[in-house]
Amino acid sequence: MAAEQGSLDPESATDALPTPEPGSPAGQDSSVTPARAGEPDAAEPQPDETTDEPAGDKTAKRKRPFWRELAIILVAALVLTILLKAFVVQVFSIPSGSMENTLIPGDRVLVNKLVYHFRPIERGDIVVFSGAGSWDPPSPPASGNPVVRVWDGITNLVGISAPGTDYIKRVIGVPGDHVACCDSKGRVTVNGVALNEESYLHPAEVPSQQTFNVVVPPGRLWVLGDNRADSDDSRYRMNGPGHGTIPESAVVGRAFIIIWPLSRWAVLPIPATFQQAALHTAAAIAPAAPALAGGSTALAGGVIAWRRRRRN
Repeated sequence: MAAEQGSLDPESATDALPTPEPGSPAGQDSSVTPARAGEPDAAEPQPDETTDEPAGDKTAKRKRPFWRELAIILVAALVLTILLKAFVVQVFSIPSGSMENTLIPGDRVLVNKLVYHFRPIERGDIVVFSGAGSWDPPSPPASGNPVVRVWDGITNLVGISAPGTDYIKRVIGVPGDHVACCDSKGRVTVNGVALNEESYLHPAEVPSQQTFNVVVPPGRLWVLGDNRADSDDSRYRMNGPGHGTIPESAVVGRAFIIIWPLSRWAVLPIPATFQQAALHTAAAIAPAAPALAGGSTALAGGVIAWRRRRRN
């Protein structure tokens, strides 16, 4: 019959229902609900992130103490400063008025120690040089006390060490130049060409109150201070080695800028008078200049200058 065909045996229907699991509340569905995407399975234990991270990673993530980073920075800065001072630039303090008004006591200048590896020393350059063994006795040996040596090194780095045997002067004559003072107008001449020194000489000072007539020997320089009335320079060393000149090998470097005090900040260029075309042209015939001055006195001067060059 139709009714019998669509009905189920009550007993069979009961058997078809799922049997509750032991311990489940009556009538509650005990089937497991699938986990949603990205949601951890509540039945599975979750790993402990703090215990599974390698110990080395935790150490690397820790920040270094501030004092340690500061110490590293200071040591790196000191090493860099020492390297710069030894090979590139160095700070020098001006102790006297011999270069006024270009440089005054208390100025600190930066000296380029590399420049003369790429070009020769030029007339008009302001140079720092060591007088030890030439203008002054040889330097005494360094102190054996390590504390004193370290302190001397630190103060020397920033240009506040006590005055020693270093000098700062302006180059007037280079090897082979004939330098003399004075011409009929009281000017210094180089290879017969008069220098206009008003731009750098101390105001109201004359180029020189002491006469000189020298041919600069090979490998040496004739140097003068800008404050000619208060400068211990080549004019007053003519009885010493090199007849007042200094060896090029004693030059530490070229002073090119005033860095302190800030109110005195300035670049130190070569004055225009040393760029005269006639000065460079005359340099080619400079050794003959004393002999061409006229008369037996000029000839004698040329012979004396030649002998000085031979001796040096």
